[in-house]
Amino acid sequence: MSALEKSMHLGRLPSRPPLPGSGGSQSGAKMRMGPGRKRDFTPVPWSQYFESMEDVEVENETGKDIFRVYKSGSEGPVLLLLHGGGHSALSWAVFTAAIISRVQCRIVALDLRSHGETKVKNSEDLSAETMAKDVGNVVEAMYGDLPPPVMLIGHSMGGAIAVHTAAANLVPSLLGLCMIDVVEGTAMDALNSMQNFLRGRPKTFKSLENAIEWSVKSGQIRNLESARVSMVGQVKQCEGITSPESSKSIVEGIIEEEEEDEEGSESVNKRKKEDDMETKKDHPYTWRIELAKTEKYWDGWFRGLSNLFLSCPIPKLLLLAGVDRLDKDLTIGQMQGKFQMQVLPQCGHAVHEDAPDKVAEAVATFLIRHRFAEPIGGFQCVFPGC
Repeated sequence: MSALEKSMHLGRLPSRPPLPGSGGSQSGAKMRMGPGRKRDFTPVPWSQYFESMEDVEVENETGKDIFRVYKSGSEGPVLLLLHGGGHSALSWAVFTAAIISRVQCRIVALDLRSHGETKVKNSEDLSAETMAKDVGNVVEAMYGDLPPPVMLIGHSMGGAIAVHTAAANLVPSLLGLCMIDVVEGTAMDALNSMQNFLRGRPKTFKSLENAIEWSVKSGQIRNLESARVSMVGQVKQCEGITSPESSKSIVEGIIEEEEEDEEGSESVNKRKKEDDMETKKDHPYTWRIELAKTEKYWDGWFRGLSNLFLSCPIPKLLLLAGVDRLDKDLTIGQMQGKFQMQVLPQCGHAVHEDAPDKVAEAVATFLIRHRFAEPIGGFQCVFPGC
């Protein structure tokens, strides 16, 4: 696993080299093509994986917040899916198709605040407390006072938010909890080098195809199928850039304005603005969220997470890409049988994207084992040994 796989999720330390294309799932296998065949990096719409999309309004003191959710399924428990830092609900697209075919369930994949297509009044507040309240508020807005049974499933930062939501009892009908590849010890260690990683990422991309290609070739997402739908939720068009013509007029406007200034002021400011605009013209896509600016919240997401997870009085599942960094509290808890754990090797940090079929099998097995959901399509439970 490369340092890139700590990526925007803020959850794991590197431990082995990336294996691009080795997601370990049927989907991941699609990446391995023969020589001479070009891989298709064209973006794919959410509608190929989810049945519907909804913007959920939540009232608060400062006005209305709008949370984007993607949904599938009409019966069974609600699987409320929370993505990692910098990602969006679209990271769950391929997993959604896989789990819906195995068990009767309803999928609600949520764009957390400041991510994806969600629009909130206070986009700067990414504290664990605020994001956990968001989750509870969205459930209440969607289902009222009598919500259906809900299982929270979160990846990395989303896994931490799922635990904070469960511990604060913000979803009264909660029946289960699943964290994917987030462990307090490794997450806290990873924070020390996170800013260096973020500085090393490309700041802009020439196109969506270029962003998708980078995500796969860098090892951030090892499954091309998932990258084609999920990277759309990570990047956006640079502000003020709508077409080559408008870009040109903006640049010319800046030049004219600068020329009206006092003599000698032309220099640095003018050239910098011109350079910035030229960069945006040539590379019109950038990250939707500047994760480096969220650093003050990182500690609050992960500190105390292991004990918080263990204290939740509901059935729990932990899915990891490797046991090499399992911390002391979770190791003891696992030995005491306080939660179920499954390791999915040959995955990067984005386990649910790299191996969506294997994650779907693990979650489906967990749901059936606890009699939370009914199998469909002849799905056969295989209970993991650990």
